Amino acid sequence: QVQLVASGGGSVQAGGSLRLSCSVSGLSYSSVCMGWFRQAPGKEREGVASIDRGNTAYADSVKGRFTISADNAKNTLELQMNSLKPDDTAMYYCAAEPLVYRCWKWQYEYWGLGTQVTVSS
Repeated sequence: QVQLVASGGGSVQAGGSLRLSCSVSGLSYSSVCMGWFRQAPGKEREGVASIDRGNTAYADSVKGRFTISADNAKNTLELQMNSLKPDDTAMYYCAAEPLVYRCWKWQYEYWGLGTQVTVSS
């Protein structure tokens, strides 16, 4: 059974930082693509960052501010978020996808429950 559990969300003022973590079980962690998505109220879900065997991709809105990383030994995915803005306020989800070609189209098979990030101005 695949399980992804995200944590680390919270409330922070604009300009602050947060670090999200996602523990993964039930998957061969090193052979899947992992990603972070977010969904703000009234908006569609959007891909934020992804990582596949060290190759990373970011949404334009977070480039230079967010960093995705993976600890294969611990089966943990992380998202370091710096210089946070009120527009970053959303529910953040981690996800996993076994097929790389789907990963780069932001199409993911497995999802975890979200963790809320709130950035105040």
